[in-house]
This record gives sequence, structure tokens and C-alpha cells, in this order.
Amino acid sequence: MPGSRIKENPEATGGRLDLGAATVIMVPSFLSPIFSPLSLWVSGVILVIGFLKLLRLLLRRQKLARAMESFSGPPTHWLFGHALQAKQTDFLERVVSWAHQFPYAHQLWFGQFLGFLNIYEPDYAKAVYSRGDPKAPDVYDFFLQWIGKGLLVLHGPKWFQHRKLLTPGFHYDVLKPYVAVFAECTHAMLDKWEKKALEDKSFDIFCDVGHMALDTLMKCTFGKGEKGLCQRDNNYYLAVSDLTLLMQQRIESFQYHNDFIYWLTPHGRRFLRACKMAHDHTDQVIRKRKEVLKDEKEQEKIQKRKHLDFLDILLEARDENGLRLSDTDIRAEVDTFMFEGHDTTTSGISWFLYCMALYPEHQQRCREEVREILGDKDSFQWDDLGKMTYLTMCIKESFRLYPPVPQVYRQLSKPVNFVDGRSLPAGSLISLHIYALHRNSAVWPDPEVFDPLRFSPENMSGRHPFAFMPFSAGPRNCIGQQFAMNEMKVVTALCLHRFEFSLDPSRVPIKMPQLILRSKNGIHLHLKSLGRGPGK
Repeated sequence: MPGSRIKENPEATGGRLDLGAATVIMVPSFLSPIFSPLSLWVSGVILVIGFLKLLRLLLRRQKLARAMESFSGPPTHWLFGHALQAKQTDFLERVVSWAHQFPYAHQLWFGQFLGFLNIYEPDYAKAVYSRGDPKAPDVYDFFLQWIGKGLLVLHGPKWFQHRKLLTPGFHYDVLKPYVAVFAECTHAMLDKWEKKALEDKSFDIFCDVGHMALDTLMKCTFGKGEKGLCQRDNNYYLAVSDLTLLMQQRIESFQYHNDFIYWLTPHGRRFLRACKMAHDHTDQVIRKRKEVLKDEKEQEKIQKRKHLDFLDILLEARDENGLRLSDTDIRAEVDTFMFEGHDTTTSGISWFLYCMALYPEHQQRCREEVREILGDKDSFQWDDLGKMTYLTMCIKESFRLYPPVPQVYRQLSKPVNFVDGRSLPAGSLISLHIYALHRNSAVWPDPEVFDPLRFSPENMSGRHPFAFMPFSAGPRNCIGQQFAMNEMKVVTALCLHRFEFSLDPSRVPIKMPQLILRSKNGIHLHLKSLGRGPGK
């Protein structure tokens, strides 16, 4: 029939057979494998894997929820749990209010599949942190690509071996010469501040303190103090800064928690590039230092230096069987030291200076103490640090109100029984909220008041040993806390000696809990030079 005549040449109709008014699309031969049994089998496998993954998450959620069923908590979002609240600027104060509502502890959910028991009471903290339970892998596994398996994430016998080998590196005889390094880096920062102070306007101190803290760590870790930083060192400096920022962004973004997805994103690829730069630098320094140590004359020179840097100590460390750390272990500990010692110190110093600006009477009293100790000298000696009694109390009180690390996480390796009779089974996840612990009104009367005398000997004598935990506590406390306290004392004393700090009322810091305690809008202060730089 004329209306149903089939055209014999499909090409004439663009690859279609014209059946009158109806048109049938021809499938090109190169697309036929899509419908092959193999492709259907692969699709089926992917669906099964996805289903099993979802089932595993559901079973884990059920296990975590059952473990915490004796603990109540604030209302959760049906999908995000408490994660949306955690992103809000008032989250820290909200947790403090929850601490009043739920004594001892409460449930804390990030999404529907990651649940922690959030604790903020000294006896609860003691029950967990007096033991050696490992860090929670759900949080700290994100660190592995950069810092490897160093003290921060290790557990079990290998953690004990590393801790034992590294402890001599933080002996006071090793730490003594670092005082000069702290002072040198601080004076360099304060010289820049002299110029900024002339502009007679406030500026954000956080960034400058961060550069100073990282410069200090570079010199204490790699021994770069005498010749300065080369371009390769500056690249490493930038890589470390980048990695800390990218790490925080990943923890905050749930879509980045999956490794496969994250490495495909621009952020993930940038993270890998920064990792490679940091690892290449550390590996090259380790290789060069090991070559030098093969020469006995050079080894003697290193031993006679004013101070051994952290890398020297790692390379020389041996256990009771004479075994040394592997190059991989050394790199992991160096990267861990750089990560843990950089941002935490930056946060601690910046918030302390903010407290001094907020409470000028305490600032002046600290300054008078510093001037009395310093006298006509340009900088401090080791013995001076023990004389800074009021400054030390102010530092500790700023740590209480603004802990550099506001929250840390553990996974129970065995069941724990709490003081009120409740318990948790092995495998449960614990969040120690240090910020809320330090503002627990049952422990700290008038917790919002800045009162350095809380840390006078007489007031500290009867206090619970787990009430104040800026460096954590127990067997897994911060191995570098004495290093950090010494640096805090030197840096803050020199800052107060050379400048008077005051607030900018138009730029009040907005607290933002990340890996460390930051300010969303920076920490802007007015500085007035007191004309007391080196040689003045």
C-alpha cells in the first residue's frame, strides 16, 4: 500500500526506517554491548555491593543506638542528626546548655550512621581517658593520607614503642635550647607588627601567629634556624598550611567522607598534591641527614650543636633491642609533629592575646611580671620560664575558656562502667567535649568569668585531675605539652613586653570549632607599640 511502503535505504532517512507515519529508531551496532549479559551482571554486582554497604551501615547504627539507649539527648534531624547544628556559630554554647540539660553525657549524631556518647564530666572523662583506648577511626582515618601512622593514630604495641622512643625527645635538657628559637621567631613576627601598629587600625593576628608557629616548628624539626628557609622549605610551609585547611573542609563535608568520591574532586586532588609536596620534602631531608650521619666528623658536629632538632632525635632513637625507626615511621612522626604542633599553638596564643585585650587589668599584671623577669635583657633564658607564675595562670585560664582542641574522640576497646552505674560496650564511640568540660558549672564556679587564680596552687590542690584537659590526659596525653607550654610562655611574654593589646568592638571574634578552636571572622586587635624591641 502506498501509505505503508518501506523505504529500502535507511541512510536516506538519517538511519531510520519510515513505516508510514511510524518511525523506528535503529540502535547502532557499537551500543549493543550495553545490553549484553556481562553489563547486566556488573550492574547487578554494583547494586548488591551498594545494598550490603547500606545494610552494614544500618546494622552499625542499630548497634551504636542500642549501646547508648540508657543515655538521652537533644532532638535530631531525621537525616543529618546534629550535624546541621554543629555547623552553626552558636554550637559550642549549645553543647554547654545541653550539658546542663543532660548531666554527665548525651548522644551526639553526625548523620544517621555515626553516633558518639558526648561526655563533659570529670568522672566520665576519667573512666575513658585514664585508659589507652585508640582514637576513633571514623574521624582520625582522614589523617592517614598525610601524617601516616604516627603517635596520633597508632594504638597497641606499636604506639607504645613509638611513645617510648619519642619521650626522650621532649626531655627538658632537649627543650632548653629551643627557648632561643622561640624568641627568634617571635621577634621576627613582632617586627612586622611594629609596622602594622603604625597604621593605627586593628588587624587579624591569627594569620601572623600561624606563620610564626609554623616557622618555629620548621626550625625545631629540621634545624633550619641558621641559614633560613630555602624555596623548597617555603613550599613545604605552604603545603602544611594547605593540608590543615583541606583536612578541616573534608571533615565538615559529608560528601567527602568516602575516599573514592573525595579523590575525584578538585579538593581531593589538591590534597594529594599537597601531601606529595610535604612527603617529598620530608623524605629528602631524612635522606640527606642520614647521609651526613654516616660521616663521623659530621656526626660530631651535630652532637656539638647548640641544640638537636627533632629529626636528629628521631634518627638516633633506638629501642632496647637496638632497632631504629624506619624511614616511613620517621616521616609519620615528623608530619604528626608538624600537624599537631602548628595549629594548636596558633590557636592557644591567639586566644590568649584576645583574653589579655579583653581583660586589661590581667594584661598589665602579666606585663609587670615579664618586665621584672626580663630586666635589661632582650630575651628569656630557660630559668626565666619557671618565674612566670601569673602569666602561666593566665595561660591556663585562657586554655580553660578557649581550649585549642575543643573536642577529641575515642573508640572503646573494652566495656566501660561509669560512676552513675551506666555503661557502654566495646566498640562504642566517645566524644570528649573539652570546651563543655571546662565550662561545667558543677566543677568551675562562675565558669564564664576569667579568673587566673583558679590555677593558684591552693585552688588546684583539691580539683579533680580530669577537670582540666587542654592536652588530654591519661597515658595518651599530648607528648609535646611541655614544648607547647614553653613556646606559649616565651611568645606571649615577648608580645606583652613590646605591645599593649586592646579590642576592636566592631569585630568581636565568632568562635568556630574545627580541628582547633578558630574564629570565623579572625581575631582583630588594636596594637600599641611600647618601644621595647631588641636593643631598645
